[in-house]
Amino acid sequence: MTPEAAKLEVAVALYRDRKMSMGRAAKIAEIPRTQFQKELGQRGVTVNYDVREFEDDLMAIEKLLPR
Repeated sequence: MTPEAAKLEVAVALYRDRKMSMGRAAKIAEIPRTQFQKELGQRGVTVNYDVREFEDDLMAIEKLLPR
């Protein structure tokens, strides 16, 4: 296993076990967050997205909408 692959495996495990955010895990893996999300999908790892994050996203969208 290459060092890059090992970093990715550790990052995926930490994220899967909810010990680390997606952003931090992507940094450990040394890949962009979007690529990390793809890696999670390929491994069948569910994205952690809670009610608070959903509400934050809704507020951000509302700010962008014309009034």
